Amino acid sequence: MCFVNRGIFLLFLIMMLSCKKEGVKKTDYSVVKLQLQRMVKNDQAIQFAHTPNETQKVKDSLYKEQERIFIANTDTIKSLFNKYNFLGFDKVGESGSQDFWLLVQHADHDVAFQEKVLKSMKKEVLKNNADNSNFAYLTDRVLTNKGQKQYYGTQLNYTNDMWIVPKPIQDSMNVDVRRKKIGLKSLKDYLNSAMKTHFEMNKKGFEKMGITKPRQYE
Repeated sequence: MCFVNRGIFLLFLIMMLSCKKEGVKKTDYSVVKLQLQRMVKNDQAIQFAHTPNETQKVKDSLYKEQERIFIANTDTIKSLFNKYNFLGFDKVGESGSQDFWLLVQHADHDVAFQEKVLKSMKKEVLKNNADNSNFAYLTDRVLTNKGQKQYYGTQLNYTNDMWIVPKPIQDSMNVDVRRKKIGLKSLKDYLNSAMKTHFEMNKKGFEKMGITKPRQYE
């Protein structure tokens, strides 16, 4: 009798352990990754919806829609961050983590959230689970959004005559040392590259102003 009871108990224990294993499901981050892709698609589409000869009314309308999309995206990624913490390479891969970072980068209306993600991202960078250069960009974004001088020179101002200049930088004499350490090219090369891209995107408008080639720092 005792043997039978012991056998029933062991069978019950095995069944319970089996149920527990089945109940613990791995998070399917592929769904999160697709969600991030959709948000980035909308983010980029609205920013590149502008045309060279658009009216002020159209421009204002597009900026209003951009603001709506950025806020909606931020609400979603805040929920994802609260649920999964920072979405690094281990969860959504390099492309997914890039998408997550970009959406945080555009959450300028919620600097407190950007700063919260930045602190979490710093830990992941130390574990090689997040991109160094993206960390630099978000660091500067948070600093400039708080009215402080940036650290890596990633945030820029655009002048009407097609020069691009960095927003104020702390300890600017050593900015290239910091940029090199984190994997960024020199500030001069970065600015020249930005001006080439800016020129190509607005070529017709600049040619009307008599600017036939991108400005470059020597």
